[in-house]
Amino acid sequence: MQSVRTKSLLLYHFIVFLFGFTSVLGALISLDALPLVVYRMGLASLGLALYFQIFNPHFFQLERKLWPKVILGGIVIGIHWVTFFYAIKIAGVSLALSMMATGALITALLDPLLSKRRLLGYELLFGGITALGIGLIYQAEFEHLRGISIALFSAFLSSLFAILNGKMVQQARPITLSFYQLVFGSFVCIVVAAFSNQLHLEAFQLEGWDALWLLILALLCTAFAFNVSIQVMRHLSSFTIMMVINLEPIYGILLSLAIWNEKAYLSINFYLGFLVVLLGIVLNGVYKHRKEAQKKSSQL
Repeated sequence: MQSVRTKSLLLYHFIVFLFGFTSVLGALISLDALPLVVYRMGLASLGLALYFQIFNPHFFQLERKLWPKVILGGIVIGIHWVTFFYAIKIAGVSLALSMMATGALITALLDPLLSKRRLLGYELLFGGITALGIGLIYQAEFEHLRGISIALFSAFLSSLFAILNGKMVQQARPITLSFYQLVFGSFVCIVVAAFSNQLHLEAFQLEGWDALWLLILALLCTAFAFNVSIQVMRHLSSFTIMMVINLEPIYGILLSLAIWNEKAYLSINFYLGFLVVLLGIVLNGVYKHRKEAQKKSSQL
């Protein structure tokens, strides 16, 4: 029988595949980054609210002590998505996703600081290997300093969000956390839109297939994926989560190949980088498994 951790890991891989699809949807949707995220978070939170009302109104309940952290989480994920889609719009899918690969390395440095624990060498090693793999795949054009800076900041926010939620999921229902973080995230984005003069009909006007892509993005790739991703945080460390997230660029480029037939991406760097990324993730999984086995054997 598979362990709970193994099942959670497999499920999270599927969720990260959906996250990879968001970059494709972001490129397909004609909206600017900020209106796009307002639609995404607003529709996703509305979908969860309807689900709560129909199946279990108790899901709306949240302990008072968690509100500050939930609000902070909503702000962080909202800004993360805005910066992520903005980086895609100005620098392209490849560059934005390649910078997201630094998430594991950022988490390896940030988690010990926030958790007040010692720095773990293997996290730095495996995180660095994975970042190297993504760099080989895309050979990022570093002259795009603005796009790189925004994407790196987005990766930092993604790491911070994983660490914050990794602690909160032990104290509340993941689906409840998802709902309120989406609500506060969308509210923050609306406020930012108002101050940046983007809160008008023209900025939110949909074209072509935008409505369909937004529904898929909001309900499947956000409401569903966001909720499940928080659930598995009960069984996976924040660093392991960020390591798996590094597969998002791989899934994104494979989907791009399937949709746009971008054969130019299938270079030697793609295959080499793909193997390096897999190496980092497999080494992390094997190391974690051995540590878990040693811990169990020592308790017997």
